[in-house]
Amino acid sequence: MQRIPLAADPSGLPADVTAAGALLASGDYVAGRDLATVIYLALHMGRPLLLEGEAGVGKTEIAKVLATTLDRNLIRLQCFEGLDLAASAYEWDYPRQMVAIRMAEAVGDAAKVSDSLYSSDYLAERPLLKALKPHENGPPVLLIDEIDRADEPFEAFLLELLSDFQLSIPEFGTVKAATPPIVIITSNRTREVHDALRRRCLYHWVDYPTLEDEAKILGLKAPTLAVELRQQLVAFIHRLRDEDLFKRPGVAESIDWAHALTQLDVVTLTPDIINDTLGALLKYQDDILRVQGSEAARLLAEVQAAA
Repeated sequence: MQRIPLAADPSGLPADVTAAGALLASGDYVAGRDLATVIYLALHMGRPLLLEGEAGVGKTEIAKVLATTLDRNLIRLQCFEGLDLAASAYEWDYPRQMVAIRMAEAVGDAAKVSDSLYSSDYLAERPLLKALKPHENGPPVLLIDEIDRADEPFEAFLLELLSDFQLSIPEFGTVKAATPPIVIITSNRTREVHDALRRRCLYHWVDYPTLEDEAKILGLKAPTLAVELRQQLVAFIHRLRDEDLFKRPGVAESIDWAHALTQLDVVTLTPDIINDTLGALLKYQDDILRVQGSEAARLLAEVQAAA
């Protein structure tokens, strides 16, 4: 990925919305002006950015592209059910603390070591705490990915970090970022994120791309795919998204399908090719059974008739 010179302010951030769009484009991310605007505002207002949308539309990729194009470290916290402080923020290294106590007792210095047990020497940093620490190349990009997979109590814990960019550790004190990290939060909306978290963020809905934009994306991600086949592929996927599917294919699946067709040296779409490669596009058996066969042929015929 080649970085191109962009208009920037002294902080190294894009100087305006146009420069923010160019920043994303330099990382091969196709973005409209609405996304470029909210990225610009989040960077300059120092506000977390909550990105919602269907799975596979490119929400996580935005954080990766920002980290690469701004030359910042990417710190990723992948959320899951049961996520707690020990996995997300910090954890005391109890085995080392016990070793220190035993060694101090052996030399009769237990009272002295007790004063240092809850120091940074025994504090294991997890992603949230790491993001608050200084980094040589500037504040990192903190990606809190798929927040909707975490439990609601975890959202409550995040409020202090999102409001004040600090973490309060009872035994240690408050750790506050000298310069706030760039915080990107993503959600696939499998459940609603609490209003208290939403109020602390700027918000953007990442939708499926237009036909033209998706063709541009495949041109960047699968450049060896023939132009005519790319147009067929994109048109078929957009038609497929109108169907009543359990999981509509996202951009990630479009790219996978493009790579699969390239590997098979496909020149043009046919019903047989679609049936043979649906596993790269659809990820649920019920959806595959619904589309394969006569339905795939019907959809392809509609795409060809509209071309």
